[in-house]
Amino acid sequence: MARPGSACPPPARRGMVAARALLFWALVYSYCGVCACIAGLRLLWSIGRRPGETFRWVVRENPPACLNDPSLGTHCYVRIKDSGLRFHYVAAGERGKPLMLLLHGFPEFWYSWRHQLREFKSEYRVVALDLRGYGETDAPSHKESYKLDCLIADIKDILESLGYNKCVLIGHDWGGMIAWLVAICYPEMVTKLIVVNFPHPSVFTEYILRHPSQLIKSGYYFFFQMPWFPEFMFTLNDFKVLKSLFTSQATGIGRKGCRLTAEDIEAYLYVFSQPGALTGPINHYRTIFSCLPLQHHEVIMPTLLLWGERDAFMEVEMAEITRIYVKNHFRLTILSEASHWLQQDQPDIVNKLIWTFLKEETKRKRE
Repeated sequence: MARPGSACPPPARRGMVAARALLFWALVYSYCGVCACIAGLRLLWSIGRRPGETFRWVVRENPPACLNDPSLGTHCYVRIKDSGLRFHYVAAGERGKPLMLLLHGFPEFWYSWRHQLREFKSEYRVVALDLRGYGETDAPSHKESYKLDCLIADIKDILESLGYNKCVLIGHDWGGMIAWLVAICYPEMVTKLIVVNFPHPSVFTEYILRHPSQLIKSGYYFFFQMPWFPEFMFTLNDFKVLKSLFTSQATGIGRKGCRLTAEDIEAYLYVFSQPGALTGPINHYRTIFSCLPLQHHEVIMPTLLLWGERDAFMEVEMAEITRIYVKNHFRLTILSEASHWLQQDQPDIVNKLIWTFLKEETKRKRE
């Protein structure tokens, strides 16, 4: 039924919309099939080379000491009334100070913000969240529970449950996607927006359809549409893929970066080696195509976008295009020697850039 005052689109236009939708979903599932075939060939190659090692999966029973380092803050939990979900977070800094809320990416969890928890607790109540489905946060079993509107509502509800009505919001990777959308949907709750290695969602959805190179880099979005197989591939060779993401020459932290220690790697393995621990995180991606393409939306608060130029998953050209969607002060800084894992890769530089942005905005308001 058409809305009052609007006309029904002509048949030709409806046909064009239907054809574009058909082509879009054909692209999604075709590329999903291609990614599945590539993953299958890699599996067969691994079985042929090391059959005994391929299916080795060690569940880490005890967390490494770094996850309970008191300098990082206190482990806390909050249950949301509407969803009934219990969220885990680590908080540093005194209660009552301005809130800085940190949203991690994939495949990460609160620990990816360890350098920022230590750095900003002097002036902020810093909260590093485990997103829905990650780590010690509850993980609903149905993939529909991971739609973008649910993830956006999570942040709003958590903010209110923590006793705040606004925050400095920082997101990396998938957490950056959520941060952009929270800033768009609830601008009154975000005083300043800081995003690390993720463009405005409209830039991403438009760019990926026009640039095959980015489509290839985002192949995991399509691969993750399949049930159970992506989780299975992650467990092979005792989570070799997970370790390679952070340490390999192609996707890991660069030579000039702050490399993860053996204990850091064990922290990730402890979280993601638990049975079922990968399904929630991957479910975030299993609903994304039902929400795309997104409408164009403007961001109205001061925004800082930080980008590692050596990002293996996101092309740097998207960073500059993002500028057109921010209708306020916008600062973009591209670090030439940094990887996708920017806040872990170059923590000192990232922290300094965030401090500069925060102080700069405070000074601008006073003037």
